[in-house]
Amino acid sequence: MSRKTVVCVVGTRPEAIKMAPVVLALRSQGYFDVKILATGQHSTMLDQALGHFKLTADVNLHIMKERQSLDHITSSVLTGAGEYYDSLEPAAVLVHGDTTTTFAAALAGFYRKIPVGHVEAGLRSGNMHLPFPEEMNRVLTDRITTWAFAPTELAKENLLCEGTQEDMILVTGNTVIDALYYTVKSTSKPLCPELTRLPEDAPFLLVTAHRRESWGEPLEDICSALTMLLDAHPELWMVIPMHRNPSVRETIRKYLEDREKVILCDPLDYPDFVWAMNASMFILSDSGGVQEEASAIKKPVLILRDVTERPEAVEKGSGVIVGVDREKIYSNAIELLENKDHFTEIENKCRFQPFGDGTASLKIADALKEYFEKDRK
Repeated sequence: MSRKTVVCVVGTRPEAIKMAPVVLALRSQGYFDVKILATGQHSTMLDQALGHFKLTADVNLHIMKERQSLDHITSSVLTGAGEYYDSLEPAAVLVHGDTTTTFAAALAGFYRKIPVGHVEAGLRSGNMHLPFPEEMNRVLTDRITTWAFAPTELAKENLLCEGTQEDMILVTGNTVIDALYYTVKSTSKPLCPELTRLPEDAPFLLVTAHRRESWGEPLEDICSALTMLLDAHPELWMVIPMHRNPSVRETIRKYLEDREKVILCDPLDYPDFVWAMNASMFILSDSGGVQEEASAIKKPVLILRDVTERPEAVEKGSGVIVGVDREKIYSNAIELLENKDHFTEIENKCRFQPFGDGTASLKIADALKEYFEKDRK
């Protein structure tokens, strides 16, 4: 019996990290011929993330170029993914999350009437421009998918409210927790040379800020708040993996390059990033995935956004929305640094693990196998 082909599409590092456990689960079944299509929306970072899970892309479209536009990403992925699907005629396509790769790869599958599964379906901020263009990407992707793999019950409710049929939705937990647990088991110390600058047991904050809507003045305010924290607590270190976008790097360097206790580095390999999350006092980030990971390891995270499509991180996890206002970022960070009771209160909120138990990928793989086994009968 020939195996059915499933194409798993990834374009950015977060997609690769969150899709990797799904690929491993599908391959462990032996039921599907699983192919990885990388679009190269991120380049080096994507390969590194897959490599951590001992995976390599079967095909890489290499679409990335300097200061690439959304038009370029969309058209390149739509055409490139479509041609790859035509060469394979897969039984299914899996996409993840909310990137432009996600939407364009799903659309290419839809045009060919290939069933599409959306991993991490149903997340909503309620504002089509926050985050931009991710909210639009995930809304449109959910409209054209056959299987909506929702990470939480709230995500399922979002889909039902939009008219998605209930039998198309499966609540799985989030695959990032699968990836996190896999990594925690295999990571004991960082490999990145820059992280060796940290003195042993040095108190440090982990900071990531890269979202398109934060470019310009919002990122300036974030960086200004960080300088205020460093002035208020001279013992404090900061680790800031910088997104490769030149605009982001220019702003961060302008404010923080000359600070002795600030480590500015390239994006960390996933094992080093997990180590940094674990070892930090707390995290400041505009990343969606970090909100989930921080909650799983009970690490407070100040969310550098005005809204989040992961309200569970705030209600039942370790997240606190602080936006991009300099004073609000500073005051919330000072509260965590100087009020142990407040810190403990946030840690205690995480005992319910709102984003799953590390078995999301197995649930997705089992659901797909069950679907195609029924189809054979």
